[in-house]
Amino acid sequence: MIKIYHNPRCSKSRQGLQILEDSGKEFKVIKYLEEVPSKEELQEVITRLGITPIQLIRKNEAIWKELFKGKTLSDDEIIEAMLTYPKLIERPIVVKDNKATIGRPPENIKLLME
Repeated sequence: MIKIYHNPRCSKSRQGLQILEDSGKEFKVIKYLEEVPSKEELQEVITRLGITPIQLIRKNEAIWKELFKGKTLSDDEIIEAMLTYPKLIERPIVVKDNKATIGRPPENIKLLME
């Protein structure tokens, strides 16, 4: 099952959704600001992306700058920050089988779908 972690207010996320719609394949839309993933789900996504938790953080978000910037945080603390403030999660994320990609640029999603 293909999944997209989607924020409808984000233009890159909307572009990613369009790529999936154009692919003709079935997929599930997860509006992660409303349906916050579980800790296990987020850890699984990070593993499939092949990155560290800090690489999934939107460091320009005001919440990050106000509460976390300049602090030394463990991976677990970073994951907890994303669960508490899901706006910090980079978007969109598309998961397909055992792989995932961040749709920045949206072409990354096209590569994943091949």
